[in-house]
Amino acid sequence: MANRRTKPKNRLSRQMGESIWGNENCPTKNRSYGPGQHGPKGVRRRSDFAFQLREKQKLKGYYGNIGEKQFRNIFKEASSQKGDSGENLLVMLESRLDAIVYRSNFVPTVFSARQLVNHKHVKVNGKIVNIPSYRCKPNDEIEIKEKSRSIPLVVDSVQKLIRDIPEYLKLNQKDFKTSYIRFPSSDEIPYATQMLPAAVIEYYSR
Repeated sequence: MANRRTKPKNRLSRQMGESIWGNENCPTKNRSYGPGQHGPKGVRRRSDFAFQLREKQKLKGYYGNIGEKQFRNIFKEASSQKGDSGENLLVMLESRLDAIVYRSNFVPTVFSARQLVNHKHVKVNGKIVNIPSYRCKPNDEIEIKEKSRSIPLVVDSVQKLIRDIPEYLKLNQKDFKTSYIRFPSSDEIPYATQMLPAAVIEYYSR
């Protein structure tokens, strides 16, 4: 199962001017300004709206370029819940099945996580779930289907464990299983770059 999203993924990081996923081969490691700009002199001070739009695009892109309609609906749900809307937004995004598959190192990218779920290689509590946006709950058990544990991409990713497993997940590396222990707090979600959910809330609240 090849990852065919390398170029779009790098393009997003270029547009944001920073490495969204922290990849070693990200072009922003050598060039921090976006495409179409001619070096640092091409960077202009952003308006509040442009800043908020950028933060929205960055967060939406991080989770695999979620569609605008779907992302707006997540915002609406996060805003309707008790507590801090920005915190709620991050928890909802981090509870997505494809995000947990990615965090667990079952695959190298969030894009390949979505593909793995779509192709029915993932189970939640013993049942196949092929909806990447499926919202997992604390104590859910996520696993790679037994027949799919020999997929080279999965085997390589699980063996290497290139990303640290956050404390709200408990990985059983041998059995290709992860337990979603609890909802995370925003400060323990391992983003490679700073995420500002408050700016996203402000963008949609206009």
